[in-house]
Amino acid sequence: MPQDDDAPLCLAPDPAPRPPNFEVPPDACDCHAHIIGPLSLFPLHPDRSYTPPEAPLSAYRHMLEQLGLTRGVLIQPSIFGTDNGCMLQALAKHRNTLRGVVAVDATVDEATLEGLARDGVKGVRFNLLFKGGVGLDQLEAVARRIEPFQWHVELLLDARELPALMPRLQRLPVDVVIDHLGHMPAIEGAGHPGFQSLLTLLRGGRCWVKLSGAYRPLLHRGAVPRHDPLCPGAGRSRPHPAGLGIRLAACRRSRPYGQ
Repeated sequence: MPQDDDAPLCLAPDPAPRPPNFEVPPDACDCHAHIIGPLSLFPLHPDRSYTPPEAPLSAYRHMLEQLGLTRGVLIQPSIFGTDNGCMLQALAKHRNTLRGVVAVDATVDEATLEGLARDGVKGVRFNLLFKGGVGLDQLEAVARRIEPFQWHVELLLDARELPALMPRLQRLPVDVVIDHLGHMPAIEGAGHPGFQSLLTLLRGGRCWVKLSGAYRPLLHRGAVPRHDPLCPGAGRSRPHPAGLGIRLAACRRSRPYGQ
C-alpha cells in the first residue's frame, strides 16, 4: 500500500457488524460512507492526512444488510483527492440503491458534470479538515456550476468557523449539508457562536446536518451531548463503527423516528 510517512494509519473496519436492537424504518438510508480500494486500482493521494486500510464495497454491502438498511450515500474521502474513480465504480454496480457526493474543483468541464449526474452523483464535498480535500476558495464557483443539476454542497469543517462563513453560505444558490454534527468539540457547549450559527442555518430551511460521526466531537473529557437542538423530537444519534465510515443517521429525513 502506498503510504505518506506523515499520514498515520487508521483502524480497520469492524469485520462483524451486528443487527441493531431497534426497528429500522422502511427504506432507511445510510447517509455517509467511504469505499476504499482496491488500492491496487485506486492509489491514495500522496499528500493526505491519514492512511486507511481497504474498506471494499462488499464489506459495505454486508454492513447494510446486517443493519437492515436498503440505500446508501457514498462520500468522496480526502485520501483520493479529486479522483472519484473508486466511488464511481461502486455507484455503477448499484445504480438503484446508492448515490454519491464527489470532490471536484471549478475547472471541471460540463461533460464531466453531466456524466457524474448520470452516474448518481448528488453533491460536491469541500473538506477543510484533512489534506487532499477541495478548499473553500472554490465554493462559489463550484456552487454556480452544480446549480442546474440541483446538487448540494457538502462541508466537512469545524463549526467554530461558521460565524465568519455564514454570509457566504447564505448566498449560495444550492443547499448546504454539514458533515458530522459540525465536527465542533462538544465541550464547547450548545451556546458557542459556532453551534448557534449552525442552528441559524438549519432554521433557514436550506441547510441539513448529518447526525453522524458522533464519536468525533465527543472525544473530549467532560463533553456534553448537543445533538438534541439539531433535531427536536428525534431519537438520539448513535455512534457508528470506526474505520468504515458508517453513519447510522438519516440525512434530510422528513419526520423524526423513535430511539
